Amino acid sequence: MNQASRPARRCTRAARSASARGHACYHPAASRAASRSGSGRSSSVAAAQHGAALKPKWRVPGFCLLALVLGAAPGAGQEIRFQVAEQKLDNGLRILVVEDHAVPAITCYTFFSVGSRNERPGRTGISHLFEHMMFNGARKYGRGEFDRQLESRGGVSNAFTTEDVTGYSDTFPSDALELVLDMEADRMAALQISEASLNAEREVVKEERRLRIDNDVQGAMFELLGATAYLAHPYGWPVVGWMSDLDAITVDDCREYFRVHYAPNNATLILAGDVRPEPAFDLVRRAFAGIPAQAPAPLVVKNEPPQKGERRSVLRKAAQVPALAMAFHVPPTSSEDEVYALDLIETLLGTGDSSRLTRILVRERQLASWVSAGNAYRVDPSLFLITAEARPDVPIEDLEKALLVELERLGREPIDDAELQKARNLRTMSLVRALKTSHGKAEQLGLYQTYFGSYTRLFEAAERYRSVDREAIRQASRRAFRPDNRSVVTLVPAAEEGTP
Repeated sequence: MNQASRPARRCTRAARSASARGHACYHPAASRAASRSGSGRSSSVAAAQHGAALKPKWRVPGFCLLALVLGAAPGAGQEIRFQVAEQKLDNGLRILVVEDHAVPAITCYTFFSVGSRNERPGRTGISHLFEHMMFNGARKYGRGEFDRQLESRGGVSNAFTTEDVTGYSDTFPSDALELVLDMEADRMAALQISEASLNAEREVVKEERRLRIDNDVQGAMFELLGATAYLAHPYGWPVVGWMSDLDAITVDDCREYFRVHYAPNNATLILAGDVRPEPAFDLVRRAFAGIPAQAPAPLVVKNEPPQKGERRSVLRKAAQVPALAMAFHVPPTSSEDEVYALDLIETLLGTGDSSRLTRILVRERQLASWVSAGNAYRVDPSLFLITAEARPDVPIEDLEKALLVELERLGREPIDDAELQKARNLRTMSLVRALKTSHGKAEQLGLYQTYFGSYTRLFEAAERYRSVDREAIRQASRRAFRPDNRSVVTLVPAAEEGTP
């Protein structure tokens, strides 16, 4: 993510058939560099992105709204600050409130700490499928009523699923806050799960899989890359799931999934915009306090063995030119020093026309038509991803060799101060842009809470980027870009599917 918003590519939320409405969904390929813009999960996928006592007086960590100074020289001050009020209900629901009266609108963002890493073989894709199920009505507001009520008041909703988190956002006029909280509490407490709704959403998700993976070159490449890079961890299967697993999911599977993972003690609810903290906390308490907590979800088994040699896969698919995708194992977001260094490496290699890979491989040597780099934010050990498409008549082997030369050079030669400072500035400004709106603030706070364990890490990001020096860049590159830590998928164009 680079901003905590580094989720994967979203599907647009559009009206579909009468039986199902479309909601934004993340696609695993979205976790590539292109998708890491500043907040993570959204935009391209760039980057950053992550206890309170029983009914405490809401507290403000003492952050005053946005003071940002970007200096041309290393050491210039860079700060991101705004007030966040926090409470935690008896049932474990964490509530964050950001007050901003610039416009009479509010974003309500609910993050559930569940994604495809929480699934099991044979039931892959249930996390993303359930994202769709959440719009099918509950005890008080029936099928289609959530959308009708929200849209009749000028509001919009969206949702996404990644490997680690599922998020639901509503943006609406501030006078609809009580209604929206009532609807969100209704579906958290008593979602309707039936055979008919499961079958309808299953078909929608299967079509989404066909669109985003089966019939998409990059989607198919990233699916194969994940399966090549991971041998045991759930990150090895696609967020959308395998088609046979989607067919196997039952109503009982969905009900148990809902009971375990959609509990208030597994959620963070964020309100940002034209709202005052104390009245907001009262409304949230009234709506959600009666929903019981559940036993914690089973821990994910982190059983991925160390990679001890390069792995390669070949994808033969209809395409005009060859391409390649590389993955290098890197630490999880809990390894913050390494993560911020890798974020800057992502920027140095692949952000903008003057980035190293674009400048050298695309513009100067004209080996690639495009290239991207991305440090994927994940709770468990993750991947640094590089993708490139060869120009017509350029052998893919020549492109790969030139790309590897640049990765090796980054780990061998210290970068100059000006290039490092530019990367710091780009990352910080990307994060600032992600925080321009109330929706952006809510999203970034939720993603930092998820990936870094506390939303307060958001306010340290600029300083963390500034603390990364040239030697940290060189050492992180050496650790990541080792040949025996590399997985490669090569796209071999075929005239038709299955052509040898």
